[in-house]
Amino acid sequence: MAYSTLIAQEAYAFGFARTDPGLVPYPVSPVMSADPAVPPRAPSSSTPPGSGSGAALSRAAPAHEKRAPSPDTTGRWLVGLASALAHLPLAAARGLGAVAGLAALALSGRYRGKLRANLGRAGFRGMSPMVRAAIEAGRMAGELPYIWMRPSSAIARRVRCDDVGVLEAAERAGRGILFLTPHLGAFEVTARWYALRAPITVMFRPPRKAALGALLARARGGEGLHPVPAALSGVRAMLRALRAGAAVGLLPDQVPGAGEGRWAMFFGEPAFTMTLPMKLAQATGASVVIAVGERIQGGWRIRLQAFEPMPTPEALNAQMEELVRLAPHQYLWGYNRYKRPDGAPDAPVTRP
Repeated sequence: MAYSTLIAQEAYAFGFARTDPGLVPYPVSPVMSADPAVPPRAPSSSTPPGSGSGAALSRAAPAHEKRAPSPDTTGRWLVGLASALAHLPLAAARGLGAVAGLAALALSGRYRGKLRANLGRAGFRGMSPMVRAAIEAGRMAGELPYIWMRPSSAIARRVRCDDVGVLEAAERAGRGILFLTPHLGAFEVTARWYALRAPITVMFRPPRKAALGALLARARGGEGLHPVPAALSGVRAMLRALRAGAAVGLLPDQVPGAGEGRWAMFFGEPAFTMTLPMKLAQATGASVVIAVGERIQGGWRIRLQAFEPMPTPEALNAQMEELVRLAPHQYLWGYNRYKRPDGAPDAPVTRP
């Protein structure tokens, strides 16, 4: 989920930023350590793969000019803030986030409008669904420092998964595993939990703000996680990992670029949907597994489902709808799922 884009996306969703940050890559996480709370996988030999000088340049800034903090200074401040917030109990962190979510709902007309429109498309109308969605979006943001900065063992102890059999069946198939995780619940927990079991390749997008680099260096990568850029080289790395029998992860319900998707129905309206999962599965024959990190009291419940049909955009959106209806308040309704990327064809006209 690079976290800079996740933060920017939350600000945009809450209505506090005017620029849509675009794609959110599959989230990556802090340093890992093995933990008995995660069932171990049998050992495998397969692993994923100018300046110048002069008076003009050396002139001191006038005393009345205010210099912005350097990116390094801001980055250290962000790491310190996240580390401090990570010491909060999980319930307290979620509680503060819930308050922030409600504040965003009350103060941002843009955010209210997005929630009303997107929830209405799915048949959830009225103020009550909006309030619950805002609270859960806030809880998701509030728990991020806890997830980013705490040891992996602390996270694993709070994870419950009753579907390990799905994982074991995919591993026995030996064709690699393509994890698809929607914007539902704590979607950044799933890759981190699996990385305690076996290596996983995940995509990231470098931060647009240099000041976020220090925070991302702390929150990205680690034992078992192999981050690759959200570019052609990253796609090639994912293909290599799958062909080696390893795992990769994607967020299938983020809006792709113009040449990377097609229109497919999502809750009754066309949404531009990525074709990368389908292409990866076709090219490698990988086992496709849906992974959802549902937020529950005291931690998270990871739900795993085998995705039997080919993950075409149409099949993906149909499956996403079923998953969202299991915990509709935990979906990221503030995300602009129905936007048209620059250069993409117009959405097909649907009958009312």
